[in-house]
Amino acid sequence: MTFKAFRVYVEDGIRRGVETMTEDQLPEGEVLIRVHYSSLNYKDALSSNGNKGVTRNYPHTPGIDAAGIVEDSQSPKWKKGDAVIVTGFDLGMNTHGGLSEYIRVPADWVIKCPEGLSLREAMCYGTAGFTAALSVDKIVSNLKPEDGKILVTGATGGVGSVAVAFLSKLGYTVLAATGKAEVAEYLKKLGAAEIVGREVIDDQSGKPMLKPLWAGAVDTVSGNTLTTAIKAAAYGGHVTCCGNVSAGDFQSSVYPFILRGVTLHGIDSVQCGMPIRERLWALMATDWKVPTIFEEAQEITLDEVESVVESLLAGKHKGRTIVKLP
Repeated sequence: MTFKAFRVYVEDGIRRGVETMTEDQLPEGEVLIRVHYSSLNYKDALSSNGNKGVTRNYPHTPGIDAAGIVEDSQSPKWKKGDAVIVTGFDLGMNTHGGLSEYIRVPADWVIKCPEGLSLREAMCYGTAGFTAALSVDKIVSNLKPEDGKILVTGATGGVGSVAVAFLSKLGYTVLAATGKAEVAEYLKKLGAAEIVGREVIDDQSGKPMLKPLWAGAVDTVSGNTLTTAIKAAAYGGHVTCCGNVSAGDFQSSVYPFILRGVTLHGIDSVQCGMPIRERLWALMATDWKVPTIFEEAQEITLDEVESVVESLLAGKHKGRTIVKLP
């Protein structure tokens, strides 16, 4: 069997493109999946750019997301014809990823595509949507809509845009933070009540705490943005952290935590356990389902991945991009 995959080489400079592979080039695993859709995330762009912090060995096939049909299974958990999703774990990092017509993975990485969600819709969410769901779950578990506004940083990105849509659907008043004024209408279509500029989330005063501006926050960028989100959280506020686009660290005093009782939640979508995955994917297929996400997603082919990778690396990408495999 031969198939197409998006491959990355790093010898003598970065080289990327679609090429033909054979089944014996796939890694070991109990489940062979014919991929119908994948999606593009910032981590895929880093892997496609030779980032050894994401992918150690090249040549490599990126793609931390995949949705498709089981072609063959050596595990009793899955059978030929099952509609399934794979996100997280090592897919697309150091294991042949979803930007390929076929993947082979361990059975424990696979989750059933829930009823009410097509394979295409599953990838409109992808890792970004699942990360947003993990973040929103922390907000929903601790704050009610009447407790106050919820800030979402990096709101035009994959995680941020889905978080805006989920929170709005669940009745929260969402402040969408972005440095891209031209996308205000897009964010309002997703449900944002107010668009705030970067100056609001980039406090340079040096003060340990600020006037409370929001009850909670979903932060996707870290750095001083996360610092500001914490300092301006109201008493009993909850802030989630899931990304490091701005920086890998942040500075904060203890005062928001010991004087306002603010809680900071770390969000991990890679090694997250199956019970949580199943619960949140079920919610994304039912009570949290947001058709606008599916309508606004950009759909491309494997041959167009290269151009979107460049857009992601340049910080010019908006929303979700899914890849339809032939």
